[in-house]
Amino acid sequence: MATTGRQCYRLFAVQPVLVLAAVFVAVAGDAGVGVDGFITWDDLSIPAGASQRSTWDDTAGGGKRSAGGGVAQTTTIVVSPDGTGHSRTVQGAVDMVPDGNKRRVKILIRPGLYREKVTVPITKPLVSLIGMGTGRTVITWHARASDVDASGHQVGTFYSASVAVEADYFCASHITFENSAPAAPPGAVGQQAVALRLSGDKTMLYRCRILGTQDTLFDNIGRHYLFNCDIQGSIDFIFGNARSLYQGCTLHAVATSYGAIAASQRSSPSEESGFSFVGCRLTGSGMLYLGRAWGKYSRVVYSYCDLSGIVVPQGWSDWGDQSRTKSVLFGEYSCKGAGASTKQRVPWSRKLTYEEAQPFIGRSFINGEQWLRL
Repeated sequence: MATTGRQCYRLFAVQPVLVLAAVFVAVAGDAGVGVDGFITWDDLSIPAGASQRSTWDDTAGGGKRSAGGGVAQTTTIVVSPDGTGHSRTVQGAVDMVPDGNKRRVKILIRPGLYREKVTVPITKPLVSLIGMGTGRTVITWHARASDVDASGHQVGTFYSASVAVEADYFCASHITFENSAPAAPPGAVGQQAVALRLSGDKTMLYRCRILGTQDTLFDNIGRHYLFNCDIQGSIDFIFGNARSLYQGCTLHAVATSYGAIAASQRSSPSEESGFSFVGCRLTGSGMLYLGRAWGKYSRVVYSYCDLSGIVVPQGWSDWGDQSRTKSVLFGEYSCKGAGASTKQRVPWSRKLTYEEAQPFIGRSFINGEQWLRL
């Protein structure tokens, strides 16, 4: 999970992760997120007719001249591998979005297997990637932390991402994000392979699949809402220092021995980061820790989740540093399933009361009332 890669899965400390400085774009009043700056279901839906016809014209800043002489806001870019859209590649479509964009631009990605690395840069907020089914629209790459770039340096975990999102107000729906690098066994060096990195603020994913093994989803920084998504991995397959709510998601383990779901990097009590899983379902193989204390103040909570018997009875790991047991917040509330018994949990984890769980259960955990209108 460090930029140079962790040395092995065993519980050792890592180097600090490179993070991008957050740049917040003023969007209140912009057309892309409504007049008051909220993400709505429209931002995640296919525009009427867009799957059959092209609607993008950048000759007038993305607008087409209407019959009355005004500029119509036509803000859909179509990606199609057969050349019938505006771009054959997803990155090519992202490149068409103007820097400093102030209105919602939907990139409709027609069915296909897109073998490419994609970056949505910090200068291009308000972008939606909309697929046509997670089994039909797939963005995949195969980079690992130990891969060497053109300058001869290892790319590290941070830059191994198949898709990297650095912009604010990003949305995605009905897409598979995949890192297809070979599965990393426990103890392997430099095998971290990120499918998706989220480094922007106010991000929503709906009905997406995020597939990999070690370090699948780099939930780096910002506030994020993942609703009805499938996330697959083996070792720390959700990790980072974001503040994120996972609601109704399927967490599917492909571990061959021991693994872990979440590794929160929170390193001070003043940081508001952490991961909250609400109404999620754990499936798959191996023996999984619910979370590991990557940061001294790591914070992970499971509420109303269905936990299969692949959860190790102890539930949680201190990352090999007993001092962290005094400062982490690892909690469970009203979970069910063969892996939900707390009788053998480590004594420093918490079985939360309703009052203690409340701050983590709703969208208020990610200040959703300020940017989500669903």
